[in-house]
Amino acid sequence: MNKLQSLRPNGPGAWAVVQSMTRKSKIRIDNWQAPILKTKGKEMSDIKYGDPNATPPMGQAIPLGLQHVLAMFASNVTPSIIVAGAAGLAFGGAEQVYLIQMAMLFAGVATLFQTVGMGPIGARLPIMQGTSFAFVGVLAGVAATQGLSVALTACLIAGIIHFALGSVIQKLRFMFPPLVTGLVILAIGLYLIPVAIKYAAGGAAEFQMSAESFGSLKHWTVALTVVVVALACKFLTKGLISNAAVLIGLIAGYAVASLAGMVSLGGVTKAAWFQVPTVMPYGFEFSLGAVIGVTLVSVVSAIETVGDASATTKAGAGRDASDEEIAGATYADGLGTAVAAVFGGLPNTSFSQNVGIVGMTGIMSRHVVTIAGIILIICGLIPKIGAVISSMPLPVLGGGVIVMFGMVAAAGMNMLTEVKMSRRNMIIISVSLAVGLGLNLVPSAVQYLPGIWKTLATSAVAPTALLAVVLNLMLPQDD
Repeated sequence: MNKLQSLRPNGPGAWAVVQSMTRKSKIRIDNWQAPILKTKGKEMSDIKYGDPNATPPMGQAIPLGLQHVLAMFASNVTPSIIVAGAAGLAFGGAEQVYLIQMAMLFAGVATLFQTVGMGPIGARLPIMQGTSFAFVGVLAGVAATQGLSVALTACLIAGIIHFALGSVIQKLRFMFPPLVTGLVILAIGLYLIPVAIKYAAGGAAEFQMSAESFGSLKHWTVALTVVVVALACKFLTKGLISNAAVLIGLIAGYAVASLAGMVSLGGVTKAAWFQVPTVMPYGFEFSLGAVIGVTLVSVVSAIETVGDASATTKAGAGRDASDEEIAGATYADGLGTAVAAVFGGLPNTSFSQNVGIVGMTGIMSRHVVTIAGIILIICGLIPKIGAVISSMPLPVLGGGVIVMFGMVAAAGMNMLTEVKMSRRNMIIISVSLAVGLGLNLVPSAVQYLPGIWKTLATSAVAPTALLAVVLNLMLPQDD
């Protein structure tokens, strides 16, 4: 087995990337400390299940499946909350609850596409799917300017295109070396960090930022409680507690907010116990610009999935992923995104922190992750669970995403440290970030662009990714 050089968290696009551009592949997954469970006096890591079709005893498989859910739960529902807020949906309202439900439900469905599979669809590897942070910048902009109907229609079409990439994905990998993917991850993190600070202070909407309570000690006390508890659990504990650090931090912050009178459970009492998803809840509304923007991110997401599939086989079985597994993983990724969009869910992608769990435990059973997918599906069908999540005050969420978004930016920087800082590469980094983040900070600079193109130009992620890819292909290599 090749040595794992680093374990990287997923977050909004933190990716396990296989550097196929070199003769000897390297697996990069940054500093993810996955837990090691114990059973009958033996560490689970001592029990090797390198065959994806092997199944641990149910007494071990169920806790391992729950562990996978805990590792990605907070990251999975957060994008839906942010996009719902950008679309102007009432915080804690029925529509926001519905989007959260769909995030859980179709993360589970997409996971089953990967682990169980159908024909060529699915890698049949322990790959956990979840709502992707990479799309948040573009989708939030589209939702704010053109509505959720346009955003979800773009997701549907982009998912279909993503699905089609499964047949050619190997040929596109050269466009996304660590230089490009590192830049994109860094841009995602830097774009989202201001959102985290606004949420921690009281909210990102105009009326929230103009309120007297914005930035109050009460709000920051709640947010910092989440941060402190999450960090304490992560670095001072092991096992499930360490793995679910962010989730436990959110629970602690929620408790403090409740004591401060910031929590309203009215939506929870009104929510039903069971609800069937609605087909095209916001209708179908096509916008070429929105489709292009979401599709560009989908291509990058497909490369992320390739990396995660390869990292999974290296971590769990000490082998390279086959062409069939990589193609199947990409098919499942795209199909999961398209199906989710039909019912109001946001795009899905593979979650790299779950690859870390496979690497640390040595348990490569796809059936363990199937159990995790089933747990998510059950949660997604129960509106009361979504209502509880929606009742979370924004400062609580803000504390959680400060940790998650900061880790995304750190993951991007960590990837760039592996890139030789030649004059050529420094120019690509500087120009891509300067234009991408600059236009985001000064949106009036492109105020005369047509609506959706202005949204894409100021999304930070899209221009950074496009410039990085183009410059990397066009500029000659240093001598």
